[in-house]
This record gives sequence, structure tokens and C-alpha cells, in this order.
Amino acid sequence: MTSGRFTAAEQAAMARALDLAATPGVPLGPNPRVGCVLLDDDGRTVAEGHHRGAGSPHAEVDALARAGARARGATAVVTLEPCNHTGRTGPCAEALVAAGVRRVVFAQADPNAAAAGGAATLRSAGVDVVSGLMADEAQALNAVWTFAVERGRPFVTWKLATTLDGRSAAADGTSRWISSRAARLDTHRLRAQCDVVLVGTNTVEVDDPRLTVRDERDRPLARQPLRAVMGERDLAPDRRVLDDTAETVHLRTRDPEKALTELYALERQHVFLEGGPTLAAAFLRAGLVDEIVVYVAPLLLGAGRSAVADLGITTIAGALRPRVVDITVLAPTDGADAADQSGDESGDDQPNVRLTLAPTRAET
Repeated sequence: MTSGRFTAAEQAAMARALDLAATPGVPLGPNPRVGCVLLDDDGRTVAEGHHRGAGSPHAEVDALARAGARARGATAVVTLEPCNHTGRTGPCAEALVAAGVRRVVFAQADPNAAAAGGAATLRSAGVDVVSGLMADEAQALNAVWTFAVERGRPFVTWKLATTLDGRSAAADGTSRWISSRAARLDTHRLRAQCDVVLVGTNTVEVDDPRLTVRDERDRPLARQPLRAVMGERDLAPDRRVLDDTAETVHLRTRDPEKALTELYALERQHVFLEGGPTLAAAFLRAGLVDEIVVYVAPLLLGAGRSAVADLGITTIAGALRPRVVDITVLAPTDGADAADQSGDESGDDQPNVRLTLAPTRAET
């Protein structure tokens, strides 16, 4: 809810603060992305700052350091309520008070109970505080972080690749390549937006995936999500998921809720679920899928492994009906990957379709 009125300069400053918060290269977790702009009495920018990841100065402190003595009497425009706790850094609310800031305008209230209360601290020190300016935009910027903090578990994106008849593998077990190169590159783009890639032990045993984020030349990127393998079965030591390209954790449970609890304790907020049909069904039955990304290839198999295992649904009335959020046609890419060069028919001369869906409220 908007409290008070905002000047044109404050509105422009909030738009700029949101741009700063979204600076490319800033880690997507475990901290929120935050930007801050300091204004003088005439609405001119005194200094700017943004948070660069866990352990680095918060946006307000970054801006205050750049402003120095000019911060006294300024208005701080910030995308998230200034924090009120001591973690890796000190409370931003106290830093703003100490710097002599006279007014604070923030967008989104802090949903983190451990850090909230900054607005009250500022007001008790005599600072004019108003909130709600561009709150929807600020929350959208940190949608996954907000979800994880409010729910106490990571946001789960389930990704699957399927044929037109809903198969994820042929009758002989082969699944490479169902999707096109464009779809596989898009998958790596989505992996890079998450901080966990999760599969089951059976996928590791059968497919031996690397589960890393790679570029168009199949080279691993510098920043990698955590690779998580879920299941009670031991992993063979020669599996590629155990190499040193990225960190790997073995979650020795078959319970999706327990797995997410363990991952949240590791400060992980966005799980990219890429396991097989059994693991996918377990998460769906538990109501723990928050987004579905489907790559549909123009193939027909007529037999083979289904994209998802039995969900216990026996009638069309009981079908899960996620809401379509986006439909994108992925055109064939220029060039070929290693599999294509070896003569493998991967269907890269045909477009694939990416569907992004949101489970309905009844499913979650």
C-alpha cells in the first residue's frame, strides 16, 4: 500500500534504483537484488549504490559511502525496506540514521522476519518514511527470493522435454536428442537463473549427466548452480555429476519436502527440477512444483517412457490443468553441436516449442 505522496524526482529515482538492482552479473541469491539512489532537496542525484551479492555492502551503505557528508539531509530512494538486523553486514536502517538522511522512500516491504522492522527504526529516529512506490516492479525483480522467504522453501521450476505424444525417451531407453539444439541452449539459459539443478539417483545412473551450465560451445560457465541428486541409492564414483566442475550434494531422501528443506538450509532459493518421470510425479503429487517449462519437439514415438509417471489420476475431471503463461517457438540455430557433427539426427532443422506454465492454486 502506498503511504504518502511521491515527487517526480523520487519516481524517477526509484526507476533508476530498480535498474541498478538488476545490474548484470549480480548473483540471483541468496540475497535480494537492491538498488538505492540518494537525492538532495532539489531532487538531484547525490549518489547511487546497489548490492553486489552476499557479504558485499548493501545498496544503502554503498550509496552512503559514495555520498560521504553529502548524505546529510538527503532522501534515500531504495527498492527494498532497509534491513534492521546484523548479518554479514550491519543494519542499513541504522546506517541511514547515522548518515543524517531525512527521508526514506522504499518500494517493497521486507518479507524476511529476521531483517524487517527497518521502517519502524527509521521513524523512531525521526526520519520521514514512505513506502509502496513501484512496489509491484520491485517484487517482480525479486520474485523468487520473495517466494522462498515467505514459504520457507525454494521455488521449483520443473523442466521437461517431450515428443508430441508425451514421451521423454524411446522404447529402448534412448532420449538423446529429443529436443533441438536451440531448446538445449535455452535450457542452459534457464539453468543459469537457478541456484540448484536437481535430479534423482536413477537419472544419474542411467544418463550420467553433468548438470552444469554451458555455453554454445559446450564450455562450462564460471558460475555454476549447485548440483543436487535426490535418493537413497549410493552414487557410483565415476558419475560425471561428481566431477570438480561444480559443487554437488547428495540428498538421501525420497521425500520432496525434505529435499527442499535441506536445500533451503543451504541458502538455495530456486530449484531447476530435471529428474525423470518418477521424481517429477513425486513433486507434482506433493504440490511442490511452482513453474513448468516444457520443450515440445515435432517427434512421434508411439511407445517409450512417459514424461511423467502415474499421478493417481483416473478421470479427465481430475486432470492437473496448469495455466499457460508463455508460448515461444524456438527456431533452429545456426551451427551444430558435437552430437550433430557425429551424424546424430537431433532434428535441429525443425523448430521446437517452449511452453511456460504456472500450476493452478488448487495444485499448490
